[in-house]
Amino acid sequence: MSNEFARVAEVSSRELGAPVRLLRVLHIDLWLIVPLLMLSVGGLFVLYSASGQSDVMLNAQMRNIMVAMTVLLITAQFRVETLRGVSPYIFALATLLLVAVAFFGVGAKGAQRWLSLGFIRFQPSEIMKVAMPLALAWWLSKKALPPDMRSVAVAFAMVAVPSGLILQQPDLGTSLLVATSGLAAIYMAGIQWRYIFSIVALALVSIWPAWVFVLKDYQKQRVLTLFNPESDRLGAGWNIIQSKTAIGSGGWEGLGWTQGSQAQLDFLPEGHTDFIIAVLAEEFGFRGVLLLFLIYAVILGRGLVITWRAQSSFARMLAGALVATFFFGLVVNLGMVSALLPVVGVPLPMVSYGGTAMVSMMIAFGMLMAISTERPVTRAMR
Repeated sequence: MSNEFARVAEVSSRELGAPVRLLRVLHIDLWLIVPLLMLSVGGLFVLYSASGQSDVMLNAQMRNIMVAMTVLLITAQFRVETLRGVSPYIFALATLLLVAVAFFGVGAKGAQRWLSLGFIRFQPSEIMKVAMPLALAWWLSKKALPPDMRSVAVAFAMVAVPSGLILQQPDLGTSLLVATSGLAAIYMAGIQWRYIFSIVALALVSIWPAWVFVLKDYQKQRVLTLFNPESDRLGAGWNIIQSKTAIGSGGWEGLGWTQGSQAQLDFLPEGHTDFIIAVLAEEFGFRGVLLLFLIYAVILGRGLVITWRAQSSFARMLAGALVATFFFGLVVNLGMVSALLPVVGVPLPMVSYGGTAMVSMMIAFGMLMAISTERPVTRAMR
């Protein structure tokens, strides 16, 4: 009897081990891929309702998801050493593309953010979200840690140039995200506190010059409207007022799928992109939002675990910066939709409609999977 039990247990362990080995061979992290698939599929239901039951937009987003998942699986196959080697070239290419936007970019809604190749149109700023953490991790991992003043100065220059180019498009939200990803990499390098205090002081001093010389008139209006949306109900305050109305009308249970009045009657602007969580809150209620938060928490938690277990300084800084970029994008979108932050045009990660943003995000998660499934052969990279 005991021999039979041992034989069954051995067979069961082999059967369970086969899928695990397959995931390991394909460099797939189960704790990342499952919540990412849940977000992508769940987002399709919300997008269908937010777009007014548009089959065209739904099919386009399904195509975006398939392309993004394919890119994720391809990126996950790269060794961390390979990612480190190509980092400066990817950063240089992304910077050149941002320069090209200034001269040959395609404009839409008052902003010049896209490059068109005829058969495809994309945003180079989304590529920089991935290129920035790669480049900063590559640069700082070459130096002794914590970095000295020269290394920190070069790192800040690498952050400032692309962020400035994106800000001139103008795209304040993406510029902040790119800058945050770079600053997160610098922080992960173990920057000394005197440098951190200097950065904070410089940021505070820069507020007034940025307000006067950098921000456009409509961006200033968005900041001012945040404090009193009712002062311009039919203008700059419209987005915030309609978003809060949608969130509040959902209650705990929601009004039901495709039954939300704000989205279905086109009261909610950009309901399929920046304000898509307001549609979710109205139709699925607070419990739907809590479920979304839980999925995001699993992704962020797994990202932090991967960062903690990274086997080299380059991998650790890269993973930490990628997780910080994802987290900051999530916080900015939620704060914007709930009227806690100015409207800056940052989409909800993995849920909002968009191709370039989703592909760039999946590249980031592909790199996280590459770090997570890396074999312990790169100790010399420390």
